[in-house]
Amino acid sequence: MRILITNDDGIHAPGLNSLEKIAGELSDDVWVVAPEFDQSGVSHSLSLNDPMRLREIGPRRFAVKGTPTDCVIMGVRHLLDTKPDLVLSGVNRGQNLAEDVKYSGTIAGAFEGAILGIPAMALSQAYGFGKDRKIDYACCEAHGARIVKTCLETGLPLDCVANINFPDCAPDDVKGVEISRQGRRDQNLLHIDARHDGRGNPYYWLAFERHRSNPAPGTDLHAIYNGYISVTPLKLDMTDAETLQSLVDKF
Repeated sequence: MRILITNDDGIHAPGLNSLEKIAGELSDDVWVVAPEFDQSGVSHSLSLNDPMRLREIGPRRFAVKGTPTDCVIMGVRHLLDTKPDLVLSGVNRGQNLAEDVKYSGTIAGAFEGAILGIPAMALSQAYGFGKDRKIDYACCEAHGARIVKTCLETGLPLDCVANINFPDCAPDDVKGVEISRQGRRDQNLLHIDARHDGRGNPYYWLAFERHRSNPAPGTDLHAIYNGYISVTPLKLDMTDAETLQSLVDKF
């Protein structure tokens, strides 16, 4: 089995090393094509107005000056002589739950694999809410290969990706696996952090506040908060079937 892996945290991210370990448990034919720099929050963007630059940094290991979507396209359409059997994206530094999936370059890397007709999954490792934001990838490294293998054996539709999130706990403390739906937080975590530079000119950071929400049971948020590995199938087709029918009835 040939596996193509990417991420949005960049070619030197620790989570990418963890994903290589996970992929290595499943295959000895693993290719890495990841962004040269951190691309967190770029969603499914393409580099259309800037050239993509490709740099080989090791055997079957490449850095692309571009987005995670660029990386998957570059790997499939340019680097590999045959289409990979699986695309894995991650392991993201931090959870990708609820609204996160709309912004996440990690999720987008997996979606691009699905668009190209390849089974694809996104993996993310949650970490705590305190000031000490050290992240431990032991949980995803211990359970990742088993979860990916089970999803493969189940057979994902080619218009669907598995969004896999690992809780912030030791591997032995994982309570199980929950097949969950995408949740929604009950607060807005994004805000504008206004500052001034040394000359008094204003500038702004788009900032996040990290708080626990109060998610409903059965959601990805609820699973992670309660120590479960969350697996959520996400579809490329974002059509709202109920609203579609309401509009059909009106027109």
